[in-house]
Amino acid sequence: MSSDPSTSPGLGPSTGSGRGSPTDPGRGLLFIVSAPSGAGKTTIVEQLVERTPNLRMSRSYTSRAARAGEADGVDYNFVSRDRFAAMAAAGEFLEWADVFGNFYGTRTADTEALLASGQDVVLVIDVQGARQVRERGLASLTVFIMPPSLAVLEQRLRGRSKDSEGAIQRRLRVAREEVASFAEYEFLVVNDDLAAAVDRLGSIVVAERARLQRMRAEAERIVRTFT
Repeated sequence: MSSDPSTSPGLGPSTGSGRGSPTDPGRGLLFIVSAPSGAGKTTIVEQLVERTPNLRMSRSYTSRAARAGEADGVDYNFVSRDRFAAMAAAGEFLEWADVFGNFYGTRTADTEALLASGQDVVLVIDVQGARQVRERGLASLTVFIMPPSLAVLEQRLRGRSKDSEGAIQRRLRVAREEVASFAEYEFLVVNDDLAAAVDRLGSIVVAERARLQRMRAEAERIVRTFT
């Protein structure tokens, strides 16, 4: 089973620059945040979502078992490998990938429902998944979270999990490949300090929301008050 970026129903292609469509300012914005395992992408996005109105983090589907403290429908949608494979075969995923032996994916219908309701959505996905979304031509803004160094990333990986030495080394090997892909993204945030990294990502969201194509209707309304 390999990831398939073929088009699924629901989300349409981008029009123009690859960012939010100027013809539909009421539609939510799609943000993609990627990083190597252990760089802190999920924590950064979770903290930003908690303090930012109208910003949602997409909840992924995964075939792995829930870890201690995780709840189905809250942290992830946990499904069996067979169920995940069936969903992928049916074209239900916007993107999906095999990550360290477990499947992770973003369901197209879930993301479309949030965007259509006007909510801005953050996909916290790996480099493989981000490439699939780009291949679909969807309007999105991409951010890469970079650890300050390999040594710091290794320290974080060893401190956060009970992974075997082999698993940690495998994650570090993949991280070396993933950090080399930073130039595929529009923005870069270095997670050398968690609070500062959350602020940096937040400034990107605020700036994108203030683009003229998003604010034109409001600006024209204000202009009419001057006439």
